[in-house]
Amino acid sequence: MDADELDWNRTLRKQWEFHWNHQLRARLDGLTDEEYFWSPVPDAWSVRPRGSSTAPVQVGAGDFTMDYAFPEPVPAAFTTIAWRLGHVIVGVLAARNAAHFGAPAASYETWEYAGGAATALDQLEAQLDLWLAGVRGLGEAGLRVPIGAKEPYPEAPMADLVLHIHRELIHHLSEVCLLRDLYLHTKPATNGATR
Repeated sequence: MDADELDWNRTLRKQWEFHWNHQLRARLDGLTDEEYFWSPVPDAWSVRPRGSSTAPVQVGAGDFTMDYAFPEPVPAAFTTIAWRLGHVIVGVLAARNAAHFGAPAASYETWEYAGGAATALDQLEAQLDLWLAGVRGLGEAGLRVPIGAKEPYPEAPMADLVLHIHRELIHHLSEVCLLRDLYLHTKPATNGATR
């Protein structure tokens, strides 16, 4: 099979689906609320009950808000699993699903952030399903269409956006797994281990 016969849409989807199905999904199973909110350093950005944050900016429409600042601090703030999942769910997926695939409008300011791990994982899976259905619906020709004014590089083809989103997913969700590992090795008494 040469490159002209290759199903590029399937190949791009499989890049993410393989990582999700064989490396990542099982690593998220059993995520507890304690891990979700755990902060390994003081003043880490997180998702918090409305009115309890000390961050310069709190975004969100529901009972929980996500910490933020503008401009972002240098160095960047350390973030919890809750914050990282919120970023992936809203900034990486939901906003793109809305902009490109007809999903409801979504932004950091209007999102109802999850108050617990199970809800966050449900939101993540729902947005991933929308994303993959949208990418599938592009077919081959849709991957060549310019992204348009909804993204920073409007002349780039949609294939570039798909690759970018998949890199973001792999990057940020790998960070979530690393935080779970750190939690496991830092807080053994809370997860069944004995000393």
